[in-house]
Amino acid sequence: MNWAWKLRGWMDRLMGGTGIRRGRRHPTELFPGDALDFWRVVLSDRGHAQSSARLILAAEMKMPGEAWLQFEITDDQLIQTATFRPRGLLGRAYWYAVLPLHWILFPRMAKSLAAGE
Repeated sequence: MNWAWKLRGWMDRLMGGTGIRRGRRHPTELFPGDALDFWRVVLSDRGHAQSSARLILAAEMKMPGEAWLQFEITDDQLIQTATFRPRGLLGRAYWYAVLPLHWILFPRMAKSLAAGE
C-alpha cells in the first residue's frame, strides 16, 4: 500500500509539513536522527542476540498530536506498535478517522517487513 503513504505525504506537504523525504545516510542501516520518509529515527538497536532488534520512529508529519511507530523483533517474532498522543478533540477525531486505514495498512506493512520486502 505504498500509494497510501504517498497520499499521506502529499497531504502533509499540502498542510506545510515535510512530506515524504527520500534518501538516507546508509542504504541498509538506520541510525538515530536519520530521516525516513516523514519519520525520524529515535532508536535503532539490533540488540545483543541475533534474534533481537528494535526500531522506534517519531512522526514529523503535520497532525493534531504526536505519533510513534515501534518495530521489535524478539525470538523471530515481529511486534509492531503504533502510538498516538492526540492534542485535544481534533486529535481524537483525527485518530478515529484514520483508524480504519490503520487496520488495513499496519498488518500489511508487518507482513511485508517479515517477508523481507
